[in-house]
Parts: sequence; C-alpha cells; structure tokens
Amino acid sequence: MQPRLLITLTALAVATTLVACGKESTTAADAAKKAAAEAADKSKVAATKAAEAAKEAPKEAAGATADAASKSADAAKDATAKAADDTKDAATKAVEAANAAAAPKK
Repeated sequence: MQPRLLITLTALAVATTLVACGKESTTAADAAKKAAAEAADKSKVAATKAAEAAKEAPKEAAGATADAASKSADAAKDATAKAADDTKDAATKAVEAANAAAAPKK
C-alpha cells in the first residue's frame, strides 16, 4: 500500500509543479490529477479485496480444522472398535484354551 501512496504523492507533486509552469501545464496537471485519483481508487479497491480475503481465510481454516477433527474422531472410533473386537476374540480363545486344558483327558 505504501508504494501506491508514494505514486499518488508523486503525481500530486508533478501536478503542482506543472501548474506552476504556465498555461500549457494545465492539461498536464489535469491528467496528473486524474491519474492520482485513479491510483487512489485502485488502492481502495485493492484494500477492500485484501480485507475480504482476510475475512474468508479464518472461515476456511476453521472448516478445515473441523473436518480434520471429525476424521480424527472417526479414526479413533474405528480403532477403538477394532481393539474391542480383538480383545473379545482373544478372551474367547483364552476361555476355550482354559476349558480345553481343564477338561479331563480320555
């Protein structure tokens, strides 16, 4: 934003100098004023767009964070369910093995 301000101030300085130089400089001064006004308008538009982009960035980041948290929770839930199933299977096999060991041999 500072370079645009510098351009605007330079344009105004040139316009002022040209105004001081005489009648023919009026046209050049008007052109310089017009250029300075256009530069100021473009700076405002750019600042507005930058502000809008800055507003949207946190929203997108929050959405991505929520999505990642949801996927993490799903993965944890799946891992917990698998661990429970594996534990249940291991317990069943341990009971079967204990029963087999405790059964009288023929």
